[in-house]
Amino acid sequence: MVKIAHRLNLRHAGLALITLLTACATTPPAALQGTFSTLTPQQTLTQATTGQSVRWGGEIIQTLPGKDETCFEIIARPLDSTTRPILGDNAQQGRFIACSQGFYDPEVYAKGRELTVVGRLRSPTQGKIGEYEYRYPRVEIDRLLLWPLRVRAYDYPPYYYDPFYDPFYDPFWPFGHPRRWR
Repeated sequence: MVKIAHRLNLRHAGLALITLLTACATTPPAALQGTFSTLTPQQTLTQATTGQSVRWGGEIIQTLPGKDETCFEIIARPLDSTTRPILGDNAQQGRFIACSQGFYDPEVYAKGRELTVVGRLRSPTQGKIGEYEYRYPRVEIDRLLLWPLRVRAYDYPPYYYDPFYDPFYDPFWPFGHPRRWR
């Protein structure tokens, strides 16, 4: 009887563990789910890729509203498991242009904001970065997601969390701690 109860407890513990692990799993937002090509923007410039479906993301460099569409110049970044761009200097994958029908406000879709787009590749476009001629992969956007701004935590110095740290302590003060005089 004890062995049966012990087995049941192990099964319940196993089910609870599986439930907890699946609850912690991250999935992309519904609008960005699907099967996409694994090509990076740099790879599309050397291969015939027109018409392939991609999911790319990165930081907006500039937003260019036109008469019928708005185009975003984006510095490409790899995506994490939620399809949010991973920021960092070593993660650059080139630049690309992503265009969508309609108007998108450049003040909302501002420089530095993170954007993930889903769309189809079109033929590359030529542009300039300063005086340098640059060939941009072009994506016709089906869906896009502007990510909320990241909240940056204040960076406290490492000793801030030390329970024995006292910013007013002076070992050279002749009479001990000045606050003890009161």
